[in-house]
Formats: sequence, structure tokens, C-alpha cells
Amino acid sequence: MTAVAITTGLVLAVAGCGGGGEGDGGAKPKTSATSASADKGGTQESESATPSDKVLAESKDGDITVTINSATRDAGGYVTVSGSVRNDGGKAWLGENWRSDEQELRKNGGSLAGASLVDEAGKKKYLILRDTEGKCLCTKFNGQVQPGQSASWYAQFPAPPEGTSKVTFQVGSMPPAPIDITEGE
Repeated sequence: MTAVAITTGLVLAVAGCGGGGEGDGGAKPKTSATSASADKGGTQESESATPSDKVLAESKDGDITVTINSATRDAGGYVTVSGSVRNDGGKAWLGENWRSDEQELRKNGGSLAGASLVDEAGKKKYLILRDTEGKCLCTKFNGQVQPGQSASWYAQFPAPPEGTSKVTFQVGSMPPAPIDITEGE
């Protein structure tokens, strides 16, 4: 009887931690700095797939378009920004010019390691967060985004002070994109 009760409790606990809702397909960004460091892989998706239907901002540089779908302040003291990148060009794109200039982050390769949030009112620039191994808490594009394809991405930054909700997202040679930070759960 005791073994059955323990097994039933464990099954219910595991089922409660499943986390997936209908249709989330694993495309949602991680919601903690610890769990985000474990997921460095960007995934390529079909043309119509985006993390959300809501568009906070869009920025275009040549044939590459970055769309920002969410910017959420989380209770842990950081902001998670997510969206998609679309390649409308004729050749594959890897995101090499999105790399960071910082020595520690150079090993991240084609990723959002060079992204930042700028609080113009507070005159501060927030660089990408990193784990204890120096890897960015962001998507690393493990492969190229082929012509006509999109890839989802996320990036985590230290949160600006409470009350600051307007920042500018910057990455590579993309024009700055003003976004509003929303409060997380």
C-alpha cells in the first residue's frame, strides 16, 4: 500500500511539472536564468511560425528581419526578450555579426551574445547575461537560417530599475528597436 501511494504521488508530481500547454511546442523562452543556460540551441521553424502573434518591434538590415514578440521582467531580476529572425535573402545566414566583442562571449559564435538593452532615460546599457561558463543566456544558432526561413530566439538581460519600462533592443548592425517591458507573473 505504501509503495502504491508513493508511486501515485510521484506520478502526479511529474505530471504537474510537465509545463506544456496546448500548442506551446517548446518555443517559449526559458523563464529563469538557470534553466535558460541549459538551452543554447536555436531552432529553425517554418515561415509562418512565430513565438507570438503580438509584435512589439521589428528591425530590418538588408535581407534579415528581427521581430520582437515579448519583453518580460521576471521576478529573478532579469528581462527576457524573445522573438524571431527571418532570412529573406538568397543565401543562408548564421548571425556572425551578432556576436559579442567581449572576449568571454566570443566562443558563443552565431548567437545573440552581442545584444543589449539601452535605457536612454536612465543612461544605462544592459549587456546579455551569462552563465558561470561564460555562455550567454541567449539563443545560439546551431546552424544557418536558410533563405525564406525563420528561427525563434530569446535573450536575457539584467532588469532595469522598477518603473523603467521603455528600453531599446540592439543587436549587430540592426537598427535599434524601441520596446516596452511588461511585468512577468
